[in-house]
Amino acid sequence: MTITLFCISLLLCAAYTNSNPCDPNNLRDPKTLRPDQLTVLINGYSESRIPLLQSIAATYASSPIVSSVQILWGNPKTSIKILTLLSQNLSIAYPGAPIAVIRQKNDSLNSRFNPRRSISTRAVLICDDDVETDVKSIEFAFTMWSKNRDKLIGFFGRSHDLDLINRKWMYTMHSDKYSIVLTKFMIARIEFLYFYRCGGDVAMAKAREVVDRRRNCEDILMNFVAAEEGEGVMVVEAERVRDYGDSRNEGRSGVESVGLSSRKKDHRKRRGECITEFHRVLGRMPLRYSYGKVVRSVGEQGLCEKGGKLVPCDRQFVD
Repeated sequence: MTITLFCISLLLCAAYTNSNPCDPNNLRDPKTLRPDQLTVLINGYSESRIPLLQSIAATYASSPIVSSVQILWGNPKTSIKILTLLSQNLSIAYPGAPIAVIRQKNDSLNSRFNPRRSISTRAVLICDDDVETDVKSIEFAFTMWSKNRDKLIGFFGRSHDLDLINRKWMYTMHSDKYSIVLTKFMIARIEFLYFYRCGGDVAMAKAREVVDRRRNCEDILMNFVAAEEGEGVMVVEAERVRDYGDSRNEGRSGVESVGLSSRKKDHRKRRGECITEFHRVLGRMPLRYSYGKVVRSVGEQGLCEKGGKLVPCDRQFVD
């Protein structure tokens, strides 16, 4: 019954028929994966965010570099009726790349990194259901990934630091150096998904258990994987991005206060504890710093008069 109701598209069926995401027989031949497009994986959880989620999914689907948009629904309490209606609305109302809703088998945050046969591209864009951005910024980030395929590319940079007195790692922010990009917007090569979910040894399995126990920090663990198996991170600047999950950026009622990771008290402390625990169970600290942000262009800009005021010259004739 469940499979029948959710087989609105082949992508939805795949969530149930692919019982073992690490079975090589369930994965595509890497030689067939497209290098010129990406697959968008949006983590969905809260029913109150569905209107925003639909808008975000439509923006991604409108870009020619997007092969498909897959909404990974992780809330097991959401009714079949709601997700069926969401899937039908997305398939009818929005042109562009196909959009599918895939109901996860559980609410584990590790599941957002499952290798999937429905992924037909070399790159995956992993993002949240409360972050809006523009198509130009998406395409710029993908261009930078295409030139740096062993890095995680993202808009939101964070850092790790060592508390020498307490001998613990800290989760923090710096204006000029980064060692972590968040899954609010993260582009990665598909192999990183396999390394995260299926690679490694007993230690990596224990690290995934930390994510399940804390219901947090899957993004930090992915950064450990990228530093170990690739070349770390690169932070790029978006022309326009709005994070509705940020408490400083309220604007849609209820959006900023829901989800698995909405607990704000001691947020940095808990994240620092994750870094310390990952270091302990993995036995190594692979996170490395990158410096500065990559921007689309830095042009020479003068000031021109407009209405008796001085404005940047490229805005002189803009209404």
